[in-house]
Amino acid sequence: MSIKESELILNPDGSVYHLNLKPEHIANTILFVGDQDRVQKISKHFDIIEFETQKREFKTHTGTYKGKRLTVMSTGIGPDNIDIVMNELDALVNINLETRKPKEALTSLNIVRVGTSGSLQSNVPVDSFVLSTHGLDLNGMLHFYQIKNICNPNLEDAFIKHTNWHKDKARPIIISNSQKLENLLESSKIFKGVTATTGGFYGPQGRVLRLPLFDSDMNAKIDSFNHNGIKITNFEMETSVIYGLSKLLGHHACSLNAIIANRPNGTFSKDPKQAVENLINYTLTKLVS
Repeated sequence: MSIKESELILNPDGSVYHLNLKPEHIANTILFVGDQDRVQKISKHFDIIEFETQKREFKTHTGTYKGKRLTVMSTGIGPDNIDIVMNELDALVNINLETRKPKEALTSLNIVRVGTSGSLQSNVPVDSFVLSTHGLDLNGMLHFYQIKNICNPNLEDAFIKHTNWHKDKARPIIISNSQKLENLLESSKIFKGVTATTGGFYGPQGRVLRLPLFDSDMNAKIDSFNHNGIKITNFEMETSVIYGLSKLLGHHACSLNAIIANRPNGTFSKDPKQAVENLINYTLTKLVS
């Protein structure tokens, strides 16, 4: 049965609605960045840029780096944007946009997030890199999908118990990365741990300006979580949803973050732009190694 026009919206030129892309516009390896200005910071390293477009915060460049075809795309901030990006990217490779029917032979994309984050552990310093072994979903968006087969209930239960997670909040979900991509991207330079993904930057990450928090001790509980050596290393706003939707849709995903702030130490990178540039160079080198 064909997917209805109201469910899969296409632009008049046949491109997917939000991303403004057609299937031929993307590579099978895609780098995600949050900030649209960071797209060019990666694509400037390409040998050639064959295609570029932008609609709203979604900016895309596709080209080659040392002979490997790559796409770099800005997702904007937050889980809601990732829901749009992941579903529309999957539609580009796994749905025939003319017949509106899913393809029999499915394509698996390789998705690498190149982001920035704040460390929750004093021993993960600013300007270091963190590879997310898992995404800890604290925002609840993934509960709209059938997620039973991608969860880690034992680890989730341990987190719920440790933090005394309130029953009125969405149940935390913990999703693992793609081991294939972790093996490709890891090195002795990399810290590893669980990345907590929230739906906001202020209250959800324990920041207080004028509004009191529901649980003022939550950050301390998250910082001190340790289950069989598994710790939560950093906060950001995308990784768990990238991991969750990638698992559900059959894609590979791994998240790398340049640490520009250390929350327990109260420190911030002296040169966050250089920290990001270092991570970009590291990631590109690993992808073509």
